[in-house]
Amino acid sequence: MMLFGGSGSPRLTARVADYLDVTPCRGETLRFSDGNLFVRIGDNVRGQDVYLVQSTVFPANDNFMELLFWIDAFRRASAASVTAIIPYFSYAKGDKKDEPRVSIRARVCADAIEVAGADRIVTVDLHAPQIQGFFHKPVDNLYAQPVLVERLRALRLDDAVVVAPDVGFAKAARQYAKALGTDLAIADKERLAHDERAHVRSVIGSVAGRQAIVVDDFTVSGGTLASVAEELVGLGARGVVAAVTHGVLTGEACRRIADSPIERLFITDTVENHPTALAPQVEVVSVAPLLGEAIRRIHRRESISEMFA
Repeated sequence: MMLFGGSGSPRLTARVADYLDVTPCRGETLRFSDGNLFVRIGDNVRGQDVYLVQSTVFPANDNFMELLFWIDAFRRASAASVTAIIPYFSYAKGDKKDEPRVSIRARVCADAIEVAGADRIVTVDLHAPQIQGFFHKPVDNLYAQPVLVERLRALRLDDAVVVAPDVGFAKAARQYAKALGTDLAIADKERLAHDERAHVRSVIGSVAGRQAIVVDDFTVSGGTLASVAEELVGLGARGVVAAVTHGVLTGEACRRIADSPIERLFITDTVENHPTALAPQVEVVSVAPLLGEAIRRIHRRESISEMFA
């Protein structure tokens, strides 16, 4: 196998390479003064199976275009196959036409990745699992839950309750609750506009006197996490920790987290180039073993689903 890393995920690529005991292959990305991108492969990939790690955030559009250019470059260099490892698929929120005259952005991105020449896509915790159906190529949607659950178990929290930040994440939160052996509570969240703000109307379930564990697939502004944490403390929770796969954390997000009742926030390194310093209570857990094992199994033609059995 030949492992490459784009400029969106250099540290994660190095960790994946360590897990696989391989040396990352050479490549470079140039940015010209007019905003154009240029990628160059530094090793011969003719007839080889290529794996590219590239997250698409900060800056989202530049990193997505770079992803397409890498895929096209590998194809034109006669690689036998190209597997795009996209730890964070940033346009996954654009999975539907929920109002008039808008684009289904995730579908446009899926089409572009396929046209560029990717043979397979691997990602982590797609915001909308049905996005896999946007692709005609195989898509492996990996789950960060085992990695985060392992870290949460290490805290040895007594009388804990897992809290879903909204009804949409309730099914996934139930899996966290089963893995941790706890009850489940659900926050009733309402989002009225595209301003990344959410209002928590109520919490369904018993949280008084218990240690709350808020779980989610991603946080951008930190507003939902902070609002849910404040509501939980108001309802008598004796403490709040949170675990989120994709800690995007833009703008004032880290300040909101720092000022909130959240004692610890665990995120993964699917996003690694944050624009601001992380809040003191934020801890990064690596998904490199998860991605590395998936790459190994794909390369050996072995089952991916057995990783989560």
